[in-house]
Order: sequence, then C-alpha cells, then structure tokens
Amino acid sequence: MARAWVFGDDLDTDQMVPGRYAPFMVGQDKFHTYTFCDARPGFAKEVQPGDILVGGENFGCGSSREYAVAALAKLGIGGIVAKSFARIFFRNCINLGIPVLESDDALTVTRDGDAVTLDLAAGRLRTPAGDAPLRPLAPFAQEILAAGGVVAYLREHGDFPAVE
Repeated sequence: MARAWVFGDDLDTDQMVPGRYAPFMVGQDKFHTYTFCDARPGFAKEVQPGDILVGGENFGCGSSREYAVAALAKLGIGGIVAKSFARIFFRNCINLGIPVLESDDALTVTRDGDAVTLDLAAGRLRTPAGDAPLRPLAPFAQEILAAGGVVAYLREHGDFPAVE
C-alpha cells in the first residue's frame, strides 16, 4: 500500500525542485534528491516508490519546470490526485508516465501519511476515511500512461526515423 503525501493549494514547481537544484546545476544524478527540500525537508529520503501526492487546486503551478516532474518520476511517485492542475504540469506528468487525476473530494478524505490505494480501474482513491472518486482521464492520456510515457508511446506506435 502507498503512503499519502498531502499538500495544499497552489503548489508551485519551484517548491518541488528549486531552480538552484536544476539538473544543469547539480547533475542528472542528484537533482531529484532536492525534491521539496525547502517545502518538506526530508521528503526525498522518506518517499517510497508508489507513494501518492494529494493536493488542492492549481497543483503544479508556476514556472512549469519539466525537471520538477522528472524528479517526481525518478523518485517513483505512483500518482498525483488534486482538485485541479496547472495544465503544463498535468501534461508533463502524462508525458513522463505519472498518473494525474482530478478529484473534488481527495483532500477532504486523505490525511498526510495515510495508507492509500490509487485504483485507476475503479476511478477511486481509497483512503482510511473513505473513497474519493476520480475524474477519468481522456483515452489518449490513458494510452500514453499505459505505455509508460509519451516517448515509450511514440516508440510503440510511431514509425519515426532514427535521429542522426
């Protein structure tokens, strides 16, 4: 079972990975170790693969740093459920293979540290306090996630020449 990490409204990508820890500053092998270093010290060391982030409105707002999503993917985040998402953040998550689902109720039934299950087939976030219904993703987004991200999807479905 996954652990829930609860955040509020307007969680900015700069809070996820501050610019001073961008991959081009600290390296591709280390940038993810700074995830939420200011907002939630210790997060990168404590989070486990499959854990779920739960948030309020406008999750992933700000500078739309793709490396913030890449850091979450590298840490193995199993999904993100929020009331609403900044659109570029949402698309970056789909592109990198992280399920992102909207729910009006998830924040009200989830507490930080709860054991939760993201049941994509049933469209529910299962928590100790009850289930939160999830808005279904568009079929194309589901296909990209099933492939493991947009690059894997294109390799699987595209007939693209090799880049020289």
